[in-house]
Amino acid sequence: MRIVVLVKEVPDTYADRTLDLETGLADRDASDRVPDEIGERALEVALRYADEHPDTEVTVLTMGAEPAGASIRRMLAMGAAKAVHVVDDDLLGADLGLTAEVLARAIERIGFDLVLAGDQSTDGSGGVVPSMVAELLGVPQATNLGSVELDEARTTGVRAIDGGVERVSAELPAVVSITEQLPDPRFANFKGIMAAKKKPIEQVSLGDLGVDAEARDASRSIMIAIAARPPRQAGTKIVDEGDAGSKLAAFLAENRLV
Repeated sequence: MRIVVLVKEVPDTYADRTLDLETGLADRDASDRVPDEIGERALEVALRYADEHPDTEVTVLTMGAEPAGASIRRMLAMGAAKAVHVVDDDLLGADLGLTAEVLARAIERIGFDLVLAGDQSTDGSGGVVPSMVAELLGVPQATNLGSVELDEARTTGVRAIDGGVERVSAELPAVVSITEQLPDPRFANFKGIMAAKKKPIEQVSLGDLGVDAEARDASRSIMIAIAARPPRQAGTKIVDEGDAGSKLAAFLAENRLV
């Protein structure tokens, strides 16, 4: 089976994040760059299947700037066989539509039976790229799965819905996105780290994928305003002087909290 795992390098989840007020883009140099954990969990799903089926080839695919190479090596050290890195200056600030188009073209170029991804990244949190990729590839999708079962012909899983859960399945080829309910990713051992140095990372551009660079300027989405997050205001402090109960009730009523 050929499994392609979508991964992404993001600003450190636990660090402060800043926005460039001139471009509207996240300042990715303001904190450490790390692989998005949800992508690592998706890779873990692929690697567990590959552990039991040696004829499986796992490829990691990412779209990002040159520095993402370090995160890719980490994925290869975990056990992926190879990687494809889409790098192009015209992708700076790409919206979800362009991102999905580029990823779909890259997946077609690689060849696949299954595409695995996280449900949403921790930076943009769009949550729609896996569905958009499936639509562009013309294959079934099984999204937001909290468990995944794979075989040579289909994928099956369970996802939460209002008031319960539902079990879904899709024949391969398909696109599957997973949630944080899936197991933690494995740690790369010394053998994996050394082996990763010899594994191939193919860099491709928009031209290689047949995507028109000028299409980036098309009105896929338009930013109409940019503003910094307002500073946090001090909260209301109620001191008990025998009337704290009535003050609290008045505060709740005033702010329509009761």
